Amino acid sequence: QVQLVESGGGLVQPGGSLRLSCAASAYIFSSSTMGWYRQAPGKERELVATITTGANTNYANSVKGRFTISRDNAKNTVYLQMNSLKPDDTAVYYCNAQQYLGSRNGYANYWGQGTQVTISS
Repeated sequence: QVQLVESGGGLVQPGGSLRLSCAASAYIFSSSTMGWYRQAPGKERELVATITTGANTNYANSVKGRFTISRDNAKNTVYLQMNSLKPDDTAVYYCNAQQYLGSRNGYANYWGQGTQVTISS
């Protein structure tokens, strides 16, 4: 059963913008810190941004001031607005949900299938 469905990737010129979306099941979304990670060819997967259920956000230094993460609780969807894109932003972007299951069960981790973002002229 697919839990996270991403959309919005593509090819954009340097300086352009893209918005990624990730729709989750309500059961997961309501109790999860949502995040975006990315993995470039030959590199490890890295954190891009996270947003808690209380809408507290955290960003990688490399994207601060350019990317904005947000969540729409009515739509069970998290977004990543990416502006001023650079070739170094080229990667597969993955949606993540870290679901809190309580003090006894800890956390469950879910991943989307990934969406390709390519920044090139």
